[in-house]
Amino acid sequence: MLGNEYELVGQHLSWGEDRVLFYGPEGRLKLFLVNVTDLFPIDAFTRISAGRSAFRVDDLLELRDRLDRWKRGEGEHHGV
Repeated sequence: MLGNEYELVGQHLSWGEDRVLFYGPEGRLKLFLVNVTDLFPIDAFTRISAGRSAFRVDDLLELRDRLDRWKRGEGEHHGV
């Protein structure tokens, strides 16, 4: 799908996530998560890293939270 352009048919919430609707090459209606399209605003980290980061922001924040809990002696050590 990368590099392809499709005509936007609509956008709505489905299963708690924002999705876009478009017709695929075979003419069938398709749904995609907005966050995998260029319609989703790019966060500052993604823009500045320009695709060079091997990690997603959410994953890094989760890692930080786990390390903080481990450092305080909370939780199981093998979960880090």
